[in-house]
Amino acid sequence: MNILLLGSGGREHALAWKIAASPLVTKLWCAPGNAGMAREAECVALNVADHAAVIEFCKRCAVDLVVVGPETPLAAGIVDDLAAAGIKAFGPSKKAAQLEGSKGFTKDLCNEFNIPTGTYRRFDNAKDALAYVRAQGAPIVVKADGLAAGKGVVVAKTLPEAEAAIAMMFDGAFGAAGAEVVIEEYLTGREISFFALCDGGTAIPLATAQDHKRAFDHDEGPNTGGMGAYSPTPFVTAEVHDQIMTRIVLPTVAGMKNRGTPFKGVLYAGVMLTAQGPKLFEYNVRFGDPECQVLMLRMMSDIVPALLAACDGQLKNFDLRWYPEPALTVVMAAKGYPGDYIKGTRIDGLDDAATIEGVEIFHAGTILKDGAILANGGRVLNVCAMGRTVTEAKERAYQAVDRIKWPEGFCRRDIAWQAVETELGR
Repeated sequence: MNILLLGSGGREHALAWKIAASPLVTKLWCAPGNAGMAREAECVALNVADHAAVIEFCKRCAVDLVVVGPETPLAAGIVDDLAAAGIKAFGPSKKAAQLEGSKGFTKDLCNEFNIPTGTYRRFDNAKDALAYVRAQGAPIVVKADGLAAGKGVVVAKTLPEAEAAIAMMFDGAFGAAGAEVVIEEYLTGREISFFALCDGGTAIPLATAQDHKRAFDHDEGPNTGGMGAYSPTPFVTAEVHDQIMTRIVLPTVAGMKNRGTPFKGVLYAGVMLTAQGPKLFEYNVRFGDPECQVLMLRMMSDIVPALLAACDGQLKNFDLRWYPEPALTVVMAAKGYPGDYIKGTRIDGLDDAATIEGVEIFHAGTILKDGAILANGGRVLNVCAMGRTVTEAKERAYQAVDRIKWPEGFCRRDIAWQAVETELGR
């Protein structure tokens, strides 16, 4: 098979690494890719936003399957355009991608199909939104309705924080994504990431994972796209797993089908484990980043048949196998992220770091220039490791981090701290 993978982040490098290992693959391209992905595939300078150019490339190179990594092209309807051109693509349609593209759409779906979530209201003006938060009080969550690169959610611990978030969004900080705002109940509990592969009618669960959104140790600092993750999480017991599937994932798949917008692809549920049971706080319509990196390390099965089965509506009798060993990833980011940061700084020591047992390094924001690896983004590297325990995986990952020479980078040093404490009986 000839496969084209769209994207350039750490998630896409992990997918490229897993896809390239399949004996079914004849040729793999990545567009636009990064310096690490170039080791797994041929990187091509395609503008993913130019759907006509992507279609032309697919026809010229006889591409059998397109795998769409990021949410932006999905929300823009690239899967629909590829399908109209007779090209098979893994990912949801534009209408189904509203589960991530519109927070209000998802909350209304939850309301319609009895899916447990926090109470909420939708607003298209600051005056009414401010009146609502003043009546509700803090803590409270303020969300830009549309896509905001993972930064459109403000968990306001105080009323002034909520008021400032509303003002920021309606003042255009996120452009059209903030034209409508969703304000919802602050859920307390433990946050986990739950993934399911869907074919429009059937959903099969993937391995569980937990990520770390805050920039600094002890879950402090600003929200980011994710500073690390691990899988599996000990907090999703068999009972909790069953509750998430039966109360959240399966009703969502059935509801989307019932509405005439069946969901195909990866459904990524952000779930809060509350005292009242699991509650959904958001959906994403693609693999998480950096959760995808640990899922790909733990997936024993060939991923390509799974992607095809999701596209073709054939998941009903499908099964995936997983390695039992835990996997962990540490994100190395440019100093200043998620705020302003410098690009073009040199990174050394990657080959040395990769020699540590169980370690795999996925590139997220890198370019190759004059034989050197340079940082080219906010989140730049994913230093991953597997081990017999979470503790061992963590030790290996940080050993690798310490071999990487990049003074302009930083990372959290406490990824998986909750799981390690649980493992050690603390």
